[in-house]
Amino acid sequence: MKKTLLFSALALLLAGLNSCGSDGKDSISDNGLSQEVKEQIAALGFSSEGAFETDGGYIVEGDIFLTEEDLHGHGPGETHNLVVGNAEQYRTTNLVTGLPRVITVTTSGSNITSGLSSAIDAAIARYNAENLGLTFARGGSSGGGDINIRVVNTGQYIASAGFPSGGNPHDEILYAKKYNNYSAGFMTTVIAHEMGHCIGFRHTDYMNRAYSCGSGGNEGASTVGAVHIPGTPTGPDAGSWMLACLGATTNRPFNANDVIALNFLYD
Repeated sequence: MKKTLLFSALALLLAGLNSCGSDGKDSISDNGLSQEVKEQIAALGFSSEGAFETDGGYIVEGDIFLTEEDLHGHGPGETHNLVVGNAEQYRTTNLVTGLPRVITVTTSGSNITSGLSSAIDAAIARYNAENLGLTFARGGSSGGGDINIRVVNTGQYIASAGFPSGGNPHDEILYAKKYNNYSAGFMTTVIAHEMGHCIGFRHTDYMNRAYSCGSGGNEGASTVGAVHIPGTPTGPDAGSWMLACLGATTNRPFNANDVIALNFLYD
């Protein structure tokens, strides 16, 4: 079986050499999370299975970053239009507002390789080629952008990001240093995936992670929302850039249904 990697929304979690769930099978108690934290994660609409604590918050579902404020500061969400079904494009109840709008993407730190920098440009180009009301522009290397990308020295995940708040995109993507020299297509896909989380997309296969990961179940949909995007299919959607897991050589440009989803939210 090929190596399979698991996306983390503030961290693309390495799923293991031969299967997608090997790092995620530990119970929450094994990862040191209290029952209260597990219940708070579940209340936000995420699975607490395999969740772990990281600097400033928690990583859930492999690549999604939740802060302490997320766990304590959210009220009831937009649950009336949630759809739980087969693999479809899904968004959270929080989106980027104020369109048309330009989102500046910056970097910070000394570990941004030329390859990763080129992948960031390529990810931005993928979005901008769709002529959306939400566009991206590359900023400088001193941080401060609407979304800042930092390389971190971790073995727990590939990359990670959070969801929008207050009409603004999540402000940071973390990318693991050990993946700095992967293929251009892989790194571009990872950055584009995390940018997707930053503007409000959930995993395409959130209802059954086994579709792309080989194991796992429904990630959950409560206060954070998992709102079906009209016009996207009700069956498995191979190749979507927001699938939860990817292989070490995967390259996923936007497929036709991804384009429908992007245009529905941000045209």
